[in-house]
Amino acid sequence: METRPYVAWDVITSFMIDVFKAYGVPEEDAKICADVLVESDRRGIESHGCNRFKPIYIDRIERGTLLPVTNVEILKETPTTVVMDAHDGMGMVASHQMMEMLIEKAKTYGMAGGAIRNSTHYGIAGYWTGMAAKEGMIGITGTNARPSIAPTYGVENMMGTNPLTFSLPTDEEFPFCIDCATSTVQRGKIEYYAREGKPTPAGMVIARDGSVMTDSEEILKALVSGEAALAPLGGAGDEMCGYKGYGYAAVVEILSAALAGGQFMKALTGVDENGDPQMYHLGHFFFVVDPDAFMGRETFKKIAGDICRTLRASQKAPGQERIYTAGEKEYLAWLDRKDKGVPVGKAVQDELTALRDKLNLPYHFTFES
Repeated sequence: METRPYVAWDVITSFMIDVFKAYGVPEEDAKICADVLVESDRRGIESHGCNRFKPIYIDRIERGTLLPVTNVEILKETPTTVVMDAHDGMGMVASHQMMEMLIEKAKTYGMAGGAIRNSTHYGIAGYWTGMAAKEGMIGITGTNARPSIAPTYGVENMMGTNPLTFSLPTDEEFPFCIDCATSTVQRGKIEYYAREGKPTPAGMVIARDGSVMTDSEEILKALVSGEAALAPLGGAGDEMCGYKGYGYAAVVEILSAALAGGQFMKALTGVDENGDPQMYHLGHFFFVVDPDAFMGRETFKKIAGDICRTLRASQKAPGQERIYTAGEKEYLAWLDRKDKGVPVGKAVQDELTALRDKLNLPYHFTFES
């Protein structure tokens, strides 16, 4: 049962918009960024919601590794493709512009793809694929990130958590959406464990000497210093087929960098050779497919829905009450939270009030009562 206090959706959204604006983000851009973060919390993906508002966005703006004004440059455009340079601005703003362009191109030509270089953290990948699904289209995206994953048989963090994400429209109330890292756990989840004072489950992180790490605070430090790495999906070694996660992480790394002629792996650490902060220069890729160019959107949605319903109706394991399909738990989280707001723990409460007081913003949060 949830014991943390809730903050109403309109309050947390307005607050983040005002903070972004105070840090120099234009109002329309601030609205996009806040909505991406709030959408994560709507779906119950707390590792990428308001938990990350200050440490990933505000702190980086303060450090100068994220520019509040996003000057998107279109490097190349064809009827079905776009390549952008985000010039180290807000990754969410550049990604929003990219998806709007690709959706319109896909409506005309059936498919469209794009890539962005010199970008920054773009929030939950499912937000971007979800934009396509809302239009009855298929959305695909991926992004590279700070090195975190060790290759199979390795212990050095080489690739980011590199999500490979799909949203497929269905005839149900929610799309099929698989949005997850190609590592056993994403860095944001470990940040969440650390905030809550919880250990990271054994087997998700390996030290340079090959030993298992579970102390969340120590893991975060070791990931930055390079003394720890996340295991790819399947785990370290090949006993549980970790080479599959390693392979998919490499696919995302290649597409995120090579399509846009961007940087990769160790160039994305956010620090230079002296350990001083520098720009992250991340890359993202996006694809949109319009089922109307095949057998029609309604046909696609009906068959996709039938597949999901058939999976959920299959025989359950002993002791299990139900089977889920990707995106269903996030939809249920929204149904539970839509009238309550976002639950915030003590660490996030302290961050919100500290930002409010620092910027002298006129907010009073319910958890202060």
